[in-house]
Amino acid sequence: MGRQWLHAKRAVVNNRKGQLVGKLVKEITVAAKLGGADLAANARLFAVLEKAKKSGVTRDVIERAIAKGAGTGGDKSSLEHVVFEGYAPHKVPVIVEIYTDNHQRTAPEIRVMFKRGVLGMAGSNKFLFDHVGLVEAHHADPATDLEAAAIEAGANDFEPLAHTQNDDIPEGHAGARFFTDRTSVHAVSTWLKSHGWSVITSEIGYVAKNYPELSEQDRADVGEFLQEIEDHDDVQRVWAAVK
Repeated sequence: MGRQWLHAKRAVVNNRKGQLVGKLVKEITVAAKLGGADLAANARLFAVLEKAKKSGVTRDVIERAIAKGAGTGGDKSSLEHVVFEGYAPHKVPVIVEIYTDNHQRTAPEIRVMFKRGVLGMAGSNKFLFDHVGLVEAHHADPATDLEAAAIEAGANDFEPLAHTQNDDIPEGHAGARFFTDRTSVHAVSTWLKSHGWSVITSEIGYVAKNYPELSEQDRADVGEFLQEIEDHDDVQRVWAAVK
């Protein structure tokens, strides 16, 4: 009896690892569907493949996901892109991006999450976000001039990122999130890669225009809600007005 907690903990860790692999495989499929199978021309696919390899996703699984997305494999099933808008506790705006092969199953499940108790509420809120290109990357030289890199790469803006904010950034490296026009994501990613940067994320996403003031308890409430949403197998991205 005394070691049941250990088995339970291992089960949770294994389940989360399985969820991560599943989400990465789905992201590979989506990236190949949107941008094709050529890594040189698809920065989003290149970035997610790097994450997948670090997470132990096998080559066979990666190749099947790419073939499925690019339409060159035997599996012709398609993923539907669905976006939900709503609010977390304390009126924090949230946008949830989903890729699912069964919209009739997924949509009611997400709606229940938003409506359950005081967790959240539905409602349009895209006007509270900017729809932009996002590229996250790191450079081995911690003294790298981030502003100069953003200007030369063609980004509109940037913000520093540390290892504590994103564990894909090695300690001691210069990290940054670059904000771009939606049509410039690939060009910015390509410039960064050719100038010594390692790109870890290259995508189009949502950035909140304003962030509500939250107490520590409020932040905990929001975090619990967002984690529940993110744990759903079909949820690919959760964008929230919380830092």
